[in-house]
Amino acid sequence: MSTSTASPVRQLLGEPERTVIGASRAALLLLAVGSGALSAAGTDLSLRTQMIAYLVGMVALNLPHGGYEHFSNLRRRGLPFGARYVALYLGFVASFVALFVVAPLPALALSFGTAVAKGGHGDLRVMDALVGTDHLATRPQRALAALVRGGAVMVVPAVFWTDTFYGFTGIMLGVFDGQLAGPAASNPEGFTTVLGGAFGLAVLAHLGGGLATSLRSTGGVSRSWLLDAAETLLLVAYFALVPVVVAIGLYFPLWYSLRQSARSMVVEREQPDRTEGVSLVVAWGVLVVGALVTASVAAALWTVAPNPLAGGTLLSGAVAFYTIFVCVIAMPHVVVGEWLDFGRGIWYVP
Repeated sequence: MSTSTASPVRQLLGEPERTVIGASRAALLLLAVGSGALSAAGTDLSLRTQMIAYLVGMVALNLPHGGYEHFSNLRRRGLPFGARYVALYLGFVASFVALFVVAPLPALALSFGTAVAKGGHGDLRVMDALVGTDHLATRPQRALAALVRGGAVMVVPAVFWTDTFYGFTGIMLGVFDGQLAGPAASNPEGFTTVLGGAFGLAVLAHLGGGLATSLRSTGGVSRSWLLDAAETLLLVAYFALVPVVVAIGLYFPLWYSLRQSARSMVVEREQPDRTEGVSLVVAWGVLVVGALVTASVAAALWTVAPNPLAGGTLLSGAVAFYTIFVCVIAMPHVVVGEWLDFGRGIWYVP
């Protein structure tokens, strides 16, 4: 049975949404081409420059969007639902912090899995609304599409930027006095080679399966498959060519947040009544409270972390600590904000 979402909102696409989606593609393409050109010329960005770019992208550009996703999801849902939502969110945050304290390595592995889930499933819903998913006819195909798109965020940098990737992984674990173990520690090159091979097979299966579905259903190559293939290969090229610290730091504001903003615009056009009844004062107050809660989570994490800066420089320690902080709030962002919200969710598409 088909489970792809032929969303009616795609019929309402306007120039702003198309412009935003185009901007997300152009941004990653320019960064990939620029990084490739610099590498070919023998010029590399310093690690200091990469870390500054990461913090600018993740703190200044991406963090506010995460708060808006929750606000947009909750503003018409009512107090009982909102209270349960916030309680669950804070409960997951506390549990995740506790897991980092007692078992840093499993907690960090869960964090990487969360990044894959957020990038993949969030992008899948953008495809439903704006790009098209007619070639993804079954649940396994949709799950594989999410795995491939999200997996590009973690797997491709680990393969192409192994030393830097594992170097920062070690610094992040050092925040809670943890360390790498198992194959990732004893044979990182071999481990990432196997991981990369499995990811490559997943990409081939995703694109091949989508193409086969397109050919069966339309007798030719569908536009939705072409766009999916182009975007998937763009993501792989971006994370392969752009240094990992910059790539991850700019992916979320320039791809994830931009595209989710476009999805929000077209959904609001489909259901404009969801914007009524919330005054400017209330909206401002909610966002301020959310910012204070987020800051409180960061302060609590700093307090319980045995080594908040991981014994490194101020800049590398800040990148490591902030990344763990983002992971802590991202896990309930996905689980509570989307997977446990059966009525709407942060990536809602009618």
